[in-house]
Amino acid sequence: MKNFFSIGVLFVVVVITGNALFVVKETERAVMLQFGQLVNSDIEPGLHFKIPWVNTVRKFDARIQTEDTTPERFLTLEQKALEVDSYAKWRIIDVGQFYISTRGNVATAGNLLAQRINDGLRDQIGARTLIEVVAGERDQLMLDLTAELNETTASDIGIEVIDVRVKRIDLPDDVRSSVYERMITERNREAQEIRSRGDELAIGIRADADRQVVIFEAEAYRDAEQIRGQGDAEATSIYAGAFSKDEEFYAFTRSLNAYRETFSSKSDVLLLDPDSDYFKYLKDGVSR
Repeated sequence: MKNFFSIGVLFVVVVITGNALFVVKETERAVMLQFGQLVNSDIEPGLHFKIPWVNTVRKFDARIQTEDTTPERFLTLEQKALEVDSYAKWRIIDVGQFYISTRGNVATAGNLLAQRINDGLRDQIGARTLIEVVAGERDQLMLDLTAELNETTASDIGIEVIDVRVKRIDLPDDVRSSVYERMITERNREAQEIRSRGDELAIGIRADADRQVVIFEAEAYRDAEQIRGQGDAEATSIYAGAFSKDEEFYAFTRSLNAYRETFSSKSDVLLLDPDSDYFKYLKDGVSR
């Protein structure tokens, strides 16, 4: 009988101890409730004690979690509709506030966060043009939205938003064609501006090249004329010096050259007076 009593007491002790002790892991956050009322809003990781059947412990994953929102339609600054599909990375930082706001329901926290993300996206996209949302300021939009969410989520829900990202941005079918046409028109306008600037530069380059050609030709002609003039002056000086040394010999060589050039072709015919000075060196070789 004593053995059965001892076993019974040991069993009760084991059960009470098992219900009195609990462990919170490093990856968890926990709160303690007493008859449904929050009595400990943040239990540190480790081994802890509770009053069996009086205290209840709720544990939550403290690691980063993902909330995948439902695609929503938003209007840009120029009233162009966009279908945006986004997601957010978040984690619990105030487990007490998290339990109060959501009653410990992670799905409820995700729905609250998704609603705030959609409201924030509506404001951020509504303040930007289509091009800014799609490409120009997309990263800045996400940073602004994350900072805006963190201003209220910690105090209201007890969570921290790590990051918000857009997975896809689509144009609705009813506006896609008009947006594409406008984008094509914008690109054509930019291409035409670039071509116009290129044509303007090309005209300037051609004009400068033509001007340099005229300058180079003029300078070359000037230099050639100067060289030619110097050569003529030097030749004249040589001729004058030779003529002054022996005028008769110079006249004789000039006459021979004239004869050679005159009678170089057999078809040439000259009608001259035999007594002309032109033939004075052909008659007797004596100058008159």
